[in-house]
Amino acid sequence: MRNKRFIAAALVSMLAFTASAQTNEQSAQPSAPLEACYLSNISEQVLCGQLSVPENYDQPQGRQIAINYAVLPAVNENKKPDPLLILAGGPGQAATELAAMINRMFSDVRKQRDILLIDQRGTGQSNPLSCEVSHVDELIKADEDVALDRMAGECLARYTEEDLTQYHTVNAIKDFEAVREHLGYAQVNLYGGSYGSRAGLVYMREAPQSVRSATLDAVAPPEVVVGPFGAHGAQSFDLLVERCAASQKCNETFPNLKQTYLQTLKNLEDKPVPLQVNDPLTNEPTDILITAGRFTSVMRVGLYHPTTRQMLPYVIQQTNTGNYTPLVGLMGSIMSQSEMYMGLTLSVLCSEDLPRATDALLRADADNDFIGSRTADAFIDMCSVWPQALRPEAWFEPVYSDIPALLLSGRYDPVTPPTWGALAAQTLSNSRHLIAPQGSHTIAGHTCANKLVGEFIETLELEALDDSCLQQQKPAPFVLNANGKGL
Repeated sequence: MRNKRFIAAALVSMLAFTASAQTNEQSAQPSAPLEACYLSNISEQVLCGQLSVPENYDQPQGRQIAINYAVLPAVNENKKPDPLLILAGGPGQAATELAAMINRMFSDVRKQRDILLIDQRGTGQSNPLSCEVSHVDELIKADEDVALDRMAGECLARYTEEDLTQYHTVNAIKDFEAVREHLGYAQVNLYGGSYGSRAGLVYMREAPQSVRSATLDAVAPPEVVVGPFGAHGAQSFDLLVERCAASQKCNETFPNLKQTYLQTLKNLEDKPVPLQVNDPLTNEPTDILITAGRFTSVMRVGLYHPTTRQMLPYVIQQTNTGNYTPLVGLMGSIMSQSEMYMGLTLSVLCSEDLPRATDALLRADADNDFIGSRTADAFIDMCSVWPQALRPEAWFEPVYSDIPALLLSGRYDPVTPPTWGALAAQTLSNSRHLIAPQGSHTIAGHTCANKLVGEFIETLELEALDDSCLQQQKPAPFVLNANGKGL
């Protein structure tokens, strides 16, 4: 549920078995020729293509949009007929833009299976809804916090032909199914991370006959509301504080970490700090205003991954003393992540999630001293001007399925806590939920979980998976000084 520029303060049946039994090598081949292509940071040629689909499936002869996809072909001969289909997160990430990372994570899977990457409608090269509010100047050159409703309105004005209410999760699954049929795959194995886990659950509900297995990493089931992340972020931060206090070196170097954080936050609320620094992406001199909102955004997104999480005590301490270089450096690191297509983010969340955010839920989410209600407030502001449509209540009911499903959670996840994985598991009768004690968000990217995913896809034997590598993983050391020394 990542937001590259912090705009949102972070911001399946007997038919299935029959299809599987009928699958053969020939049926796994594309039904139409694909073109050789190159994807960023992958040296070899892969295969790419596009498929035209209706923007509105209720009007099949109406406006058409192109769905972009890529196939990373299986390496070995005699490949298995069912590929691994990647469901990107966000909502708003483009799967093809994650190709290099996916290729590294699932290199074992790719030995015997194709990996299929499909840009969700509204992302990548699938009729992208890019708001162009991601440039640093828009967000950190201002003399005060950005008016998010104005920014969303300016983005909306760019899309006069699109029916933005058609850019939702169910239509995305229809698109993915169209590509699967076009390429001749009888079934797919799903991997969905973060919002991609919700897309995976919707796929299991909408097209169960097409799904051989599902891995859901950082689980966000349809019945929960995505967007207000205050309470979950605060829980993750408190775990960080507890771990620092339990570490002698961290506690000695950063005593009273929580108090230091709260004091830094109050100082910035009272008096934001204007700086001139080199733009973290272009290296050009730029004016930047360090506000409480921007500080908490960096802190919250920094909790997503052990590499940045371990830096937070040092960044907090240095910011408190007036040295903003570590904070700006961490901001640049986070901003350099893959692009979020904010128009798609809003099209999904403003109709599928925010309307279900009751006053009681919002009050409970805001009841924390870490970031308060900032993430919810940001989405509420942007959704106030974004087109919305009433969605069927059935979309948000628990997904019942007996498809083999591996659920993955990280104990330190600041957005999709393990309790959400446990909630989804209640209605998935053929599932197993694994929690990484040292993991954070989407643990296949920073633990041995990617190896477990490969084993699961190969055998579908959930109980046989040995998760001791997760349980025995050592915690990442804290960064204690500017030289990166940690313990």
